[in-house]
Amino acid sequence: MDAMEKLKDGYKNFLAGTYVDKRKLYKELVEKGQSPKVCVIACADSRVSPATVLGTEPGDIFVVRNVANLVPPYQPDSGYHGTSAALEYAVHHLKVEHILVMGHAYCGGIRALFDTFKPGTEGCWFIPDWIDLARTAHRQVLETHPDASVDEQAAACEKAAILVSLENLKTFPCIRDGLGTGTLALHGWHIDIDQGVLTAYDEERHRFEEVG
Repeated sequence: MDAMEKLKDGYKNFLAGTYVDKRKLYKELVEKGQSPKVCVIACADSRVSPATVLGTEPGDIFVVRNVANLVPPYQPDSGYHGTSAALEYAVHHLKVEHILVMGHAYCGGIRALFDTFKPGTEGCWFIPDWIDLARTAHRQVLETHPDASVDEQAAACEKAAILVSLENLKTFPCIRDGLGTGTLALHGWHIDIDQGVLTAYDEERHRFEEVG
């Protein structure tokens, strides 16, 4: 089946099934607007849909997706800041209570940190600068895992990059304010879709621990 036809069929199935079953919920979301409690920053990877792997209902989570689930530092200039704009909307306007950075195993964006790119060449205009946001995580892993395989280093870097994004979140004034007043909490999770394992970062123990 053609890829676009598959999407059309999927929508028809949605209308006949989920949409009918949750018609009341969708109507409430239209009339009252959305009020999610959680903002999820996830990877654009097609294998890891937050709504699917977290089993959420419509309206539960406000999702921001990009390459490697990265968060840039606060940078108030005239550039195009898609992730920052989404965060601003989530915190200021939706009043979310939690921001979750959700990384995952076998992340191509993180793996790209270990590859050789030539910025400015075909296919490398935007990716190198973007994944450089996790360069400190990459350097840290190379220092702490010098004898590990590239696969092992990339796996460690997936989690280290989550911590970089959590620190970058704290550079946003609105997020710092929320943390200070206790109205906002930050979380770092990592999902291994191959093993079916979810780990969450424990700030007191400084490590990721399995959930459930």
